[in-house]
Amino acid sequence: MSFKFKQFSVEQDLTAMKIGTDGVLLGAWSPIPSNAFSVLDIGTGTGIIGLMLAQRSSAEQIDALEIDEEAYEQATENFENSPWSDRLFCFHAGLDELIEEPEDEYDLIISNPPFYTENYKTEDTQRDLARFEDAMPFEMLVEAADLLLSENGIFSVIIPFKEEESFLALAKEFELYPMKITRVKGTPTSEIKRSLLAFKRFETLEIEVDELVIETARHVYTPEYIALTKDFYLKM
Repeated sequence: MSFKFKQFSVEQDLTAMKIGTDGVLLGAWSPIPSNAFSVLDIGTGTGIIGLMLAQRSSAEQIDALEIDEEAYEQATENFENSPWSDRLFCFHAGLDELIEEPEDEYDLIISNPPFYTENYKTEDTQRDLARFEDAMPFEMLVEAADLLLSENGIFSVIIPFKEEESFLALAKEFELYPMKITRVKGTPTSEIKRSLLAFKRFETLEIEVDELVIETARHVYTPEYIALTKDFYLKM
């Protein structure tokens, strides 16, 4: 099943983690450093975030990391079929392997990490691997960002809102400081569900904090959400 965006398509028949709002939100929202040369997407899944950043930036090197073999093959295929195949590379490896032998620095490190910390597992081990945080603990993710981020680089993630406070504290231990925080709600009256976080290596005097509501009624999207995603979604 192909998911068509304005400038590219994404095949997702092989991977357990289908394209969801989280990945698209992060790919559209993340700040990009000016003159960014290199980008790293950790746990790329279908490759959606890497593709969005290729569309949004002129970064010459966009590397994506994926531990699941079928997702890796899918992302590679999606990269090769995109208009930016010369800038996108997918590596079949775990984050721990990257930390052991860090070779490059990246101007933007981005991740939509698996974050089901609740202790239940389904019968589908592939989907579990994609969804459970034990496949990529937050500590390891932040450690990788600290190791691999360039001096003026940006590290962006999307996580459950309930994890925001502990994630900010963890990042601070590695001297990564928030520059922008957007809290996401499905509707104006629903609870905050997600936190979009962007970090730098130095503290900023004023952290940009705001809230994003996705829709006011079923498929009635807010102007803010449309503005954020209109360059990607066909129907926006």
